[in-house]
Parts: sequence; C-alpha cells; structure tokens
Amino acid sequence: MELERRLQILFTLEDGLGIETVVIPCKGGRTTVCVSSQVGCAMNCQFCYTGRMGLRRHLTAAEIVEQAVFARRLLSSEVGSITNVVFMGMGEPLHNIENVIKAADIMVDEHGLHFSPRKVTVSTSGLVPQLKRFLHESNCALAVSLNATTDEVRNWIMPINRKYNLGVLLETLREELRFKHNYKVLFEYVMLAGVNDSIEDARKLIDLVQGIPCKINLISFNAHSGSEFRPTSEEKMMEFRNVLAEAGCVVFLRLSRGDDKMAACGQLGKPGDIQPPRLRAPPRFQMAL
Repeated sequence: MELERRLQILFTLEDGLGIETVVIPCKGGRTTVCVSSQVGCAMNCQFCYTGRMGLRRHLTAAEIVEQAVFARRLLSSEVGSITNVVFMGMGEPLHNIENVIKAADIMVDEHGLHFSPRKVTVSTSGLVPQLKRFLHESNCALAVSLNATTDEVRNWIMPINRKYNLGVLLETLREELRFKHNYKVLFEYVMLAGVNDSIEDARKLIDLVQGIPCKINLISFNAHSGSEFRPTSEEKMMEFRNVLAEAGCVVFLRLSRGDDKMAACGQLGKPGDIQPPRLRAPPRFQMAL
C-alpha cells in the first residue's frame, strides 16, 4: 500500500488550541512530514492563510517533535516510514528559534529520531539575526522564502522585508555560507500571477542569488479565501523555470498538491474574527489582484 495523497493531521493541544501537520508522499519512496512550529504566525505574509490568524503562541520543542513521532507511528505499519521533515507548517520557525533548534536537534540525534541533518529542513521568511544563529548552531538544512525580486514587492507581500530587506538577507547568506562546507540553501519562490512571475523577475532572480550556493524551488500559489492573489499558469511557471535553468541555476518546479482540501502550502490554520491588516498593493500591481 502506498500513500497517494497528502494526509492532514489535526492536533488539539493541552490548552485547547489546534495545529495542523501534513504528511506529503513523493515519488521515489520519499515521504515528508511538514510540522508546525507555532499556533498561527506573526509575519502577516499577504499570500498565506496561516498569516490571517496572527500569532497565538509558540509551540514547545516537545509539541514540535511529537508531530513527527505521531506521523512516523501512524504510517510505519502500512506505507513505510517518514524519510524527511520540513518545518514549513504553521508559523515562522525562526521566530521560535529556541524550541525549533531543540526540536531539530532531537530529530537528528541518534538517541532521538535519528534523521540525517540533510533530511530536516527549517524554513524562514528572513529573520536575519536568527538565521545567522541557526546556521552557526545547526547542521540541518535551511530554506528561505524569497518570493520577490524587488524590495517594493517584498515589502508588500512579506512585511518582514521592511526590517531585513533583500540586500541584507542575501548578503548575510552570501557571507555565512562561505563557512558551511558543501551546504546549499533552498530558496522558495511562490509564484503570484502578475506580481512576481515575469521573465524580468526571472532574470533579476538569477542576479540576486549570484555567489550563494543554492537551489530554487518554484511553488504554485494555492488560492484561498484569505487572499486576492491568483496562481501563475503552469505554462508560465515552466517558462520562468527554463530561464533560470539556462543560466545554470538548480531549479525545481512544485505544482499544487493538497489544494482541494486546504492542506497545501500556505493554506493551514483557521483565522479568527480579529485578523492582521491587509497591506495596500503598490498602484502598478492593483490590476493583478
């Protein structure tokens, strides 16, 4: 028996709050568990449904690890074991850096869950001081949600950019990765129709990542009621990918999976009555919404 579709797991915590964990089957026998690190999220990324919740609280290291333990136990008897862990569920992992580093350490410890550090990936929207600490203290993989090629766009769709802009973020990575042997950062790039998916954006992206050992993951936007953005067409995503590949970038295309049951990237959580503010689009992008 094989797991063919994403498996969404809902956890109720001791204080009554809820989190979501997703098990993602992949080709080649890889099965990934996507764990949450917070209840909600404070980053207010404009394309993310979890961001509509605001931050309720951090998860403890035990609450993070238990998600992987439960998923492993649930699947092992029928469909094989979990092979990878990604901190890409609810929350900004590096906003909860103490507990995330503890949880990642347990996951890779031979007396813990004994994953290879290369198989545990922590994602961030770009908290630069915490990013530097993570690279110094952990051997696990790092993913950075980039999602724009200009500060104008990133300031709008990812407000954290107003504190740590593209120049600061990318120069930090360029500097820090000089000391990490055989280490590549994964840049995640959610493609939003008419916002960040032009051929000009592809060429700018090539320039931005110069000198940074990296892979680029182009991600299909998963529409939801909390966002006015639209997904880029598959044809245009492939055209964008080809521009990057022709320039020598290592690039992957990740089309939507789990979108039909709100279990896809950027769709986790349940916003309450009070939600973070929507940010005004720059005038030249308003027609894209």
